[in-house]
Amino acid sequence: MDYGYFNDQDKTYVIKTPYTPYPWINYLGSSDYFVLFSNTAGGYSFYKDAKERRITRFRYNNVPVDNEGRYFYIKDETDVWNIGARPTNTPLDFYEAKVGLGYTIITSRKNQIYATQKAFVPLGFTGEVQQITLKNEGKTTKTISLYSYVEFALWDAYDDMTNFQRNYSCGEVFVDKNSIYHITEYRERRNHYAFVHVNQPIDSFDTDRDAFLGMYRDVKNPIGIESNELSNSVADGWHPCAATKLSITLKPNEEKQLIYLIGYGENKPEDKYIDGKINQTKAKEMINQMSTSKQVDDAFESLSVYWENRLSKYQIKSNEPKLDRMVNIWNQYQTATTYNLSRSASYFESGVGRGMGFRDSNQDLLGFMHMDYDKTRERILDLASTLLRDGGAYHQYSPLTKKGNTLLGTGFNDDPNWLILSVCEYIKESGDFLILDEVIPYESNLLYTGTLKEHLDLCFDKVSLNLGSHGLPLIGRADWNDCLNLNCFSSEPGESFQTVQNKGDGKVAESIFIAGLFVYATKPYVELLNRLGLHDEAFLKQQVINKMTDAVVKHGYDESWFLRAYDAYGQKVGSKENTFGKIFIEPQGMCVMAEIGLEDGKALKALDSAWHHLGTNHGMVLNYPAYQTYDIKLGEISSYPPGYKENGGIFCHNNPWVMIAETVLGRNEQAYRLYKQIAPAFIEDQTKLHKTEPYVYSQMIAGKEAKNHGQAKNSWLTGTSAWNFVAIAKYILGIRPNYDGLIIDPKLPNEIKELEVKRVVRGVTYHISVLRGPKKGLYIDDKYVSDHEIPYELTKKDIYVKAYI
Repeated sequence: MDYGYFNDQDKTYVIKTPYTPYPWINYLGSSDYFVLFSNTAGGYSFYKDAKERRITRFRYNNVPVDNEGRYFYIKDETDVWNIGARPTNTPLDFYEAKVGLGYTIITSRKNQIYATQKAFVPLGFTGEVQQITLKNEGKTTKTISLYSYVEFALWDAYDDMTNFQRNYSCGEVFVDKNSIYHITEYRERRNHYAFVHVNQPIDSFDTDRDAFLGMYRDVKNPIGIESNELSNSVADGWHPCAATKLSITLKPNEEKQLIYLIGYGENKPEDKYIDGKINQTKAKEMINQMSTSKQVDDAFESLSVYWENRLSKYQIKSNEPKLDRMVNIWNQYQTATTYNLSRSASYFESGVGRGMGFRDSNQDLLGFMHMDYDKTRERILDLASTLLRDGGAYHQYSPLTKKGNTLLGTGFNDDPNWLILSVCEYIKESGDFLILDEVIPYESNLLYTGTLKEHLDLCFDKVSLNLGSHGLPLIGRADWNDCLNLNCFSSEPGESFQTVQNKGDGKVAESIFIAGLFVYATKPYVELLNRLGLHDEAFLKQQVINKMTDAVVKHGYDESWFLRAYDAYGQKVGSKENTFGKIFIEPQGMCVMAEIGLEDGKALKALDSAWHHLGTNHGMVLNYPAYQTYDIKLGEISSYPPGYKENGGIFCHNNPWVMIAETVLGRNEQAYRLYKQIAPAFIEDQTKLHKTEPYVYSQMIAGKEAKNHGQAKNSWLTGTSAWNFVAIAKYILGIRPNYDGLIIDPKLPNEIKELEVKRVVRGVTYHISVLRGPKKGLYIDDKYVSDHEIPYELTKKDIYVKAYI
């Protein structure tokens, strides 16, 4: 079935049916206030933290799926329908949803009534706009009723879905003309509220969910709509909501617009009340900002300019529109979303179990930093401030408090490497060497501080001084693969694989992947130290890197590929000696990225083995053969059925490591072949099988041993996005900043015959033409500069480069 299409001119994906294989969503919001918004207006909203500040309610694992949202019902005589088709599922004469950059517009038509719902979060606004347009396309005057409905969450999303004995007595609202305020717990410890507002007087309202829906009904057929007039109920406990009714008369060809707001207001503790009443100043300011169509249109235009500027730092034009589409629009857009939310809230992550990941966020920065230097700098310092005093890291931190998650804790021994890598890449990108001198806390505690460079040195030591018997890094609770838990040994159902250690002291199990990552991440750090004149320190650290490289070559290779690990008994994992899990993708990519095994052919053999054992038409599986039974020595990886998730699934996150590794070997065709196997624009024709959104990457695709091979899960919030942008933009297209110049070293496949790149670095716009021919090297004004690197000239605004390959 044809579900939709890309509109590159508008930078949108146009969905043609409300009944997609799975709900297809968009993310609205660029800072603080965020919305998950599906193609049928489902989803939810939150302020900063999807757990602690959930504004609207959403039920995961619900039947039917995606059954809560911001719903608008139109009642035209006896027909009741939704602008977004659901939840009534009344057949429409026309439906379309445009997924854009920070907005979604749903358009529908029924009985000659044309309706649109434009949803977006204005810049600097802690709320969302739902702009409703209604037009009578018939020849006679129509009077219709427009109902709106949203259900409030009682702030803490986990408590909201579990603590009913309290929550059924706590819900509280008040109504002020055409605004409905949700004020649960404001009477005590909370100083924030939510509100729903419409810019016209309302005919009637309900704020008690059961009064609007009916005790034994649901959002498909609310009793309030059936009754024509709402009951003006005021919630007192139970389930607060905001439902409104407007009567609208439309003459032939007449069009009317209405502006609905859902907003969040927060007061200082000392300013909670004015004259004994709740301080509504923030809400009223927001309402005044978005009370007219012109104000909304201006805010929407500002949002468009914002995204245009954000994506403008890296733009290409080639002979392949699908490549242009991914690089120029969708890959960057998705990566900006992962920057905002890490892995916290999606249709696969409930928003209650994960904050901002330390590893995740550092990786997201690799694909984001060119868009916004200031936000990258801020995030690096936030992450580094949670670092432990021994160089370890809290695996997650709260976006609300910016403190480490003590429940999940530490001990994921790859984490420190990612901070080193992100800082080095940021300095290359921005030239901000002074960030190393920033004095920041450890463990978010101002009693313990150090410079960012001191934090990085602790990260270096944390990995290099915690080695096992083979001279390889100890894996701890896990490395990048959170499900390879070699010290867990769990036999208790429900026990966390990531936080339990039932075997020994953790001083045996080692990770070849961490070793490869350490070499890859710290080489540029040594280069940075030399660049700063710290040659003695650089020399000593290089000796450590060399020793780690030797350990990988000596103890981390298995004839034709890199081993994955040594388990808690010192036995090989990812070896030809194993019955299952003979080969893993992670070390093949990362070790070759680190240039381990280039000279003696080990790298070449490793990638050939990866293609042979791991390759499919949908990308490379994580390991092969998949584990058939649970193995207590390996942990969660073996708990999954064969072919899913970390047990033989196609983890799209680590496929770009192989792409980059292939460019290191100069195998351009293989790199691009793998890129095309998982890039959304290239696999749009597989949408029915794939299920998830055809405009963004998913974390996982079912592997070749799975029953649903090719089916995807966990879309949007995945490191897949950042790493695929790194792979295509920095290595295949070959444009990447260095400390003192811009590297231009394309590794293009033969099918890319034309390439123009506009790349903005440190305020200078580089216009790069990549040309094929006998001439080689980089030329400015027809003068040869170098083979692969252009020195920075920050006094110029535009530099035109011809790169001959």
